[in-house]
Amino acid sequence: MDEESAAEGKARADAGAATNLATAASPRLHRRSDATRAAILHAARDRFAADGYERATIRAIARDAGIDPSMVMRYYGNKEGLFAAASEFDLRLPQLTDVPREEAGARLVSHFLNRWEGDETLTALLRVSVTNSAGAERVQALFRDQVAPLVAAVCPDPAQVPMRAALLSSQILGMALSRYVLKLPPAAALTHQEIVDWLGPTVQRYLTADGP
Repeated sequence: MDEESAAEGKARADAGAATNLATAASPRLHRRSDATRAAILHAARDRFAADGYERATIRAIARDAGIDPSMVMRYYGNKEGLFAAASEFDLRLPQLTDVPREEAGARLVSHFLNRWEGDETLTALLRVSVTNSAGAERVQALFRDQVAPLVAAVCPDPAQVPMRAALLSSQILGMALSRYVLKLPPAAALTHQEIVDWLGPTVQRYLTADGP
C-alpha cells in the first residue's frame, strides 16, 4: 500500500471513530438536554406562580434552575416563549350536563369571568398569545382539549362541535382581551352580572340552538 492510500485509510478510520463517538454521545447529550429543559420548566412554573408573569425574570428562573441564563434563551428564546411552554392550565370547566339546559350559557360566562379575575397567569397567557406563536398554540390547545369536549356534551349536532367551540371562544376570548389586556374603559367598567346578561344568551345559542 502506498503512502497516499494509507493516508486515505487512516482518514476513513478516524472519521468512522469520530462518528462512533458522536453516536455514543448522542443519547447522553439528549438526556442532558431533556434534564435541562425539565429543570428550566420546573423553575419557571414556580417562579411565575410566586412572582407573576411581569415580575418573573429569566435571570431568576435560571438561578433557580442552577444554569446560565443563556441556556434558557437557547431553549425558549425569550420570557414569552418560556411562559407559553411552562403554562399548564386547568380551566376547571363546569359540567354543563349538570346545569339546567337554559342556564348553560350564563353559567359558562360567569365561570370564565371568575377564572380570568382569579388567576393573573391566564391573563398573562392571553397577552403572550397575541404576539408569540408558542403562546397562541397553548391557548389553542386549551380550547381544543377542554372547551370542545364541553361543547360536545350539549351540542345538538356533533358535526358542528368545532365550529361552535370556535364561536364560543370568540366571545370569551374577545371579552377577556378587551377587559383584561387592552382594558378598554367600557369593557372594564361592566359589572360581572352585566357581562353575563349580555354574553350569556349568545354563548347559550352557540351551545344549544339549532344551526341557522
